Amino acid sequence: MTANEIRQAFLDFFASKGHQIVPSAPIVVKNDPTLMFTNAGMNQFKDLFLGEAPIKYPRVADTQRCLRVSGKHNDLEEVGIDTYHHTMFEMLGNWSFGDYFKKEAITWSWELLTDVLKLDKERLYVTVFEGDEKEGLPMDQDAYNFWKAFVPESRILKGNKKDNFWEMGDTGPCGPCSEIHFDNRSDQERAKIDGATLVNADDPQVIEIWNNVFMEFNRLKDGSLKKLPAQHVDTGMGFERLVRVIQGKTSNYDSDVFTPIINFIAESSGIPYNADATPADKDWNQAVAMRVMADHIRAIAFAIADGQLPSNNKAGYVIRRILRRAVRYAYQYLGFKDPFLNNLVPLLAEQFRGVFDELISQKDFVQKVILEEENSFLRTLENGINRFERYIQENKKGKIDGTFAFELYDTYGFPIDLTELMAREQNLAVDMEGFNAELQKQKERSRAATAIDAGDWVTVNEGEEVEFVGYDNVVAKSKILKYRKVKAKGKEQYQLVLDVTPFYAESGGQVGDAGFLIGDSETVGINDTKKENGLIIHFADKLPNDLNAEFSAKVDVVKRTLTENNHSATHLLHAALKTVLGDHVNQKGSLVNEDILRFDFSHFSKVTDAEVAQIEAIVNQKIRENIALKEERNVPYQKALESGVTALFGEKYGDYVRVITFDDNYSKELCGGTHVGATGQIGYFKIVSESAVAAGVRRIEAITALKAEEYINNQSRLLTEIKELLKNPKDLTKSLETLLEENNKLKKEIEKSVLEKATTLKERLKEKAKIVNGIKFIAQEIDLPSPDAIKNLAYQLKDIFDNLFLVLASSIDGKPNLTIMISENLVQERGLDAGKIIRELAKEINGGGGGQPFYATAGGKNPEGLKIALEKAESYLV
Repeated sequence: MTANEIRQAFLDFFASKGHQIVPSAPIVVKNDPTLMFTNAGMNQFKDLFLGEAPIKYPRVADTQRCLRVSGKHNDLEEVGIDTYHHTMFEMLGNWSFGDYFKKEAITWSWELLTDVLKLDKERLYVTVFEGDEKEGLPMDQDAYNFWKAFVPESRILKGNKKDNFWEMGDTGPCGPCSEIHFDNRSDQERAKIDGATLVNADDPQVIEIWNNVFMEFNRLKDGSLKKLPAQHVDTGMGFERLVRVIQGKTSNYDSDVFTPIINFIAESSGIPYNADATPADKDWNQAVAMRVMADHIRAIAFAIADGQLPSNNKAGYVIRRILRRAVRYAYQYLGFKDPFLNNLVPLLAEQFRGVFDELISQKDFVQKVILEEENSFLRTLENGINRFERYIQENKKGKIDGTFAFELYDTYGFPIDLTELMAREQNLAVDMEGFNAELQKQKERSRAATAIDAGDWVTVNEGEEVEFVGYDNVVAKSKILKYRKVKAKGKEQYQLVLDVTPFYAESGGQVGDAGFLIGDSETVGINDTKKENGLIIHFADKLPNDLNAEFSAKVDVVKRTLTENNHSATHLLHAALKTVLGDHVNQKGSLVNEDILRFDFSHFSKVTDAEVAQIEAIVNQKIRENIALKEERNVPYQKALESGVTALFGEKYGDYVRVITFDDNYSKELCGGTHVGATGQIGYFKIVSESAVAAGVRRIEAITALKAEEYINNQSRLLTEIKELLKNPKDLTKSLETLLEENNKLKKEIEKSVLEKATTLKERLKEKAKIVNGIKFIAQEIDLPSPDAIKNLAYQLKDIFDNLFLVLASSIDGKPNLTIMISENLVQERGLDAGKIIRELAKEINGGGGGQPFYATAGGKNPEGLKIALEKAESYLV
């Protein structure tokens, strides 16, 4: 069976068992502050396990894109080295939300694996939870008994809490689990060693392929376990591992999930792929490099397709790190000195056609982003290597300092193993203790900046569902269902969940509402509203005194209205961009608040001034037409798509969606945000900036309504002031042109004067040169008006003299400056270094500086020290 046939067999099997087949959630997580990426199949169903959302389908099956590179589930360093770890992987899963439980899950697992997929029953082992006395948890006897119907007791193994009690994190849904392992060894190996002894022992050929988790508990903040409202089944089967064992391979990378890409890399590099290479073989690094690239391109491409661009922080940094790791392997071991990774995108997109079409529809965009990232890192890689070589020349030590290794890692994006390799080539070691200390400091800074300490939810009133009425009302009668205390960045706040709320929760780029909870005797401010796993959460600085009271939940109408102006304007802008630039334009991110709208979109060149003007004109025309909002709720998703609606990549849409239309022939989008009743309310739309965000992504920032009016008034006021300064000329443009011409003429005259002065100085300094220890030494205070003029003079003197050691002192606008120029031969032969010397001399003027070994400058605060610095300079030649 091919990989595609195996995946389909799984989905068809569970469809026959009454499961609804649902699409994969995006790999990039939104509305869950505890996760950056989907790292398990259960992530998108977390709110169902906790009873915080209604259950639409009691039985569900899917294949979910997952990413594991950081935190508790960190597989990055094993990727490419072993046979079965990956960054992105598919998790086949079947789910029961309060429906069937252990018996059915176990029975169907066995039926699928042995009857449908024809795995050898004698090679299958299963594990069950042995219990934990400290937790007060008994052995999972039910699972054990159900497995006895299919598997001999010698192959039913008891596992401890580490292996057989699944938890998604420090808190949250959890429960005992039952794993299924496959012994992929040869018959001869199996005859020598019992496979039962190798289960969960990190044997690369005795591997877990499926895990049936029986969700029964919720782990609270204090570590205790609380029974969930209902029992659930959460299963996850590693697709890549399953394909491997069905296809009779000993490595995931040898299955047809990876071979097309690995073969393409091998052909392109001209280096054969040796699947059997070991660390002792000379082609081991090349084999690892090909596996790393084949794996990493999947994580990179799908993350970008799902809306996460590479960047220097949070989720974007994770993607950039994976990408650079792949580029480094390609550069170092396969000889790809030019961008190559991006060439794998079309092949990957075709491989997933009909499975994850998000990639095929954005193939060109994803490839362009990766290409630009490769170009950037390859330049950085070269700069970093040069920096490393300078460090080796300047520091004659037997070890690379940990702080320097961290500089390469942090500034140049060098993985530490690349630094270690380069050090070994110089017969040097890296101070890993120092490096890890610096890395730990960075992690602690990052953790402190982002850490959120959340307490357990405290129930006030019973109720599971939150009714959102904010599309129709800005005031509602509400009761508090539950609350919890949270602490972030040293500030304590409370999160409240209401039974009925008019507050819009931050989503889709639109910021959350603010407002008030008004009771009979008190008013509590709501600062923000966010969504977490589908739950609407209101942020307040304090709790109401009477938690059981009925409140009037009231939205800040001014903020909401201004935000709606900007949000509706983004829809008009999106349509205008498609009209002017082309249908390739797609939204890649947005921010909408009461002050500004920011819209990121796919486009591969700068939007010209003429195009900006045209876009602006179209949007303002639509505003003047005062087009009434057409809002359609609970539209079947497929019907909405067929109507030509614009849907955003990376968003998880349900079976029923909300459609926002401003003119059926102009703007029609899927959107959950709040909007104006008619476009005339927006008033006026003004683009204030257009810029690049990343490769293939541009950003427009614009303002509307009051902010646009303020902007126009400020521009008009500025224009009036300029006219007054120029004595109210009839032709302002001509007057400014004349002023600029006069200014340029004066600049040229000054430059000519400075040049003449520098020439005179050069002749005078030539006469001041003296020989010190075989070196032509000049140390003088001069009077020139700019650092550029001094630099030009220094280079002129360098061209005249061999063996030159030049020190110039000057005072520019009352501030002391030092300049050192040293002939290159003195740098090489005498070990003189202008950068080091200038730092010492700068102390005399209470300043600092630096530069290259042959040229350096410094500035300071004490002009009186210039004379001492000049006298001290000669000491470096003795």
